[in-house]
Amino acid sequence: MSRRRFMLLAVALVAVNVFFWLAQGGFAIPQALVNQFFGSRMVRAEVVLKAADGSIQDWRIDRGVITSIAGTSVTLRERDGTVATVQVDPRAKVLPLWFGTAAQLRRRLHVVLYHQANAPAEIVQVEGLRR
Repeated sequence: MSRRRFMLLAVALVAVNVFFWLAQGGFAIPQALVNQFFGSRMVRAEVVLKAADGSIQDWRIDRGVITSIAGTSVTLRERDGTVATVQVDPRAKVLPLWFGTAAQLRRRLHVVLYHQANAPAEIVQVEGLRR
């Protein structure tokens, strides 16, 4: 009798695993849609998030080439020709991590800056060097 229960349990576990393996793509936002809005062609974005407690966060995402740096202020030339000046927090997280700190940012770097509206950038993603 215990052998029969073991076999039923094994079959049930395999069936559940197969279901989740096959269904995992159907539960997510299609990757093509995410890439269309936040992929390499994105110039800038404003994203508004509502937290579970009801608070609203307004995030700005700016992508471009650094044209000048003055103290904690970085000036970007975005893909559409717009010039944006963004404050960068000296303790901002710089990705990839091997790059270092915000103080190591320099002209001609292609970056993406993530910041809440009217706040210094908290995350700086270095995408490469513009030639």
